[in-house]
Amino acid sequence: MLPRHHEPIVAIATAPGRGAVGIVRLSGQGLAALHEPLTGRTLTPRHAHYGPLRGADGTALDHGLALWFPAPHSYTGEDVLELHAHGGPVVLQLLLQRCLQAAAEADPRTGRARLPGLRLAQPGEFTERAFLNGKLDLAQAEAVADLIDASTEAAARSAARSLGGAFSQAVQALRDDLVHLRMLVEATLDFPEEDIDFIRQADAAGQLNTLLQRVDEVLARTRQGALLREGMHVVIAGQPNAGKSSLLNALAGAELAIVTPVAGTTRDVVQQAIQIEGVPLHVIDTAGLRDGEGVDEVERIGIARAWQRIEGADAVLFVHDLTRRHDPAYQAADATIAARLQQVLAANVPVIDVWNKADAAPDAPACGEHGDHGVVLSASTGAGLDALRQRLLRTVGWQGQTAEGLYSARQRHVQALQRVRAHLLAAQAELDSPAPALELLAEELRLAHDALGTITGAFGADDLLGEIFSRFCIGK
Repeated sequence: MLPRHHEPIVAIATAPGRGAVGIVRLSGQGLAALHEPLTGRTLTPRHAHYGPLRGADGTALDHGLALWFPAPHSYTGEDVLELHAHGGPVVLQLLLQRCLQAAAEADPRTGRARLPGLRLAQPGEFTERAFLNGKLDLAQAEAVADLIDASTEAAARSAARSLGGAFSQAVQALRDDLVHLRMLVEATLDFPEEDIDFIRQADAAGQLNTLLQRVDEVLARTRQGALLREGMHVVIAGQPNAGKSSLLNALAGAELAIVTPVAGTTRDVVQQAIQIEGVPLHVIDTAGLRDGEGVDEVERIGIARAWQRIEGADAVLFVHDLTRRHDPAYQAADATIAARLQQVLAANVPVIDVWNKADAAPDAPACGEHGDHGVVLSASTGAGLDALRQRLLRTVGWQGQTAEGLYSARQRHVQALQRVRAHLLAAQAELDSPAPALELLAEELRLAHDALGTITGAFGADDLLGEIFSRFCIGK
């Protein structure tokens, strides 16, 4: 731990602004010295004490609750003192300044400062200390922020599951299996006379295959959790007057973008967050894509911004106008846009063809999904929108699981599990080779273990040594 982690800290723990209740929180060692100057009494652990919260002259700054949580039975694992007052910003600032003042004042009994070094907390420092003091692992600590930032009910429920340890338990189960497998390989390296026969007799290949299957299961659930937390950026693109803004309005259920028959109405990016079955999607409407005459400087800037958003998209809705689908010039322009989409998008970014204005095209196909040909709909009447929503969910990888079966996760967790899987596949290839090199096998398993440990921050070399000494009779 860095020196700053041993310094007592204080901060306003509630959101800025006016509210019924506001909280000033302190954490660190030796906070008992502040009980008397702040509350005029000695506080009983884990009891709510109502009374005046005192200023330097002994008068009441406010009347509220004081709660005392001695270490290690607190959120941070250190002494924690919470002052619950009325939620006015001035009152809370007065309490905050009083805490700093009381800490710097000399204690009449010792003549020294009551709590030297008390300072304002940095962002996230209370949860950081909870992690450093073993109250939360890294995944749980991240779930605290995910729960606060959750934009949907499903995301909040999945974050609560992660905070409760569901994700960490899944990772821990993988870790236990991986440590056992490493134990077999490392023990064989220590006793070379056993050689590869020992590995085969212990069914290391079967254990490795089972472990890979479990990693795939956790990875699938982690991808879903990351999707619930972060959402996906979906860009609506196409030629002018194809109905892109109408589609945004229809998906959002509100008149967000201006819709007119005039080409080039949308000049800038319009973005709206929506939910589909609890999955957050950030839908972005862009300027119509076109070249040639009639494009002024403002629209040209809008088109350039549209391509910038397209390049960063997780999925693209390529909107086509069904009323112009027999126009050769329109088809040629669509083909040009499609070719550029292939150039600027990564190979794994899906493009969904959306055939709009079905209500105005007499020979239009029926509204709904049409396989690889995309979705036919009418943004003005709403026909076919449900089919588009379901297509979007499948495209972004949503598998229809409820939040009760998922946990909050981040892209770094997905990437860590992908690294675990890659190292396990390399270990499997080595083990299946005619003459396995056990050193290389052991190294791939170690790298997989390290990658897994980055999720919770719990890996250490002593874990492996403990398993080896507890399972094998080394002294034999």
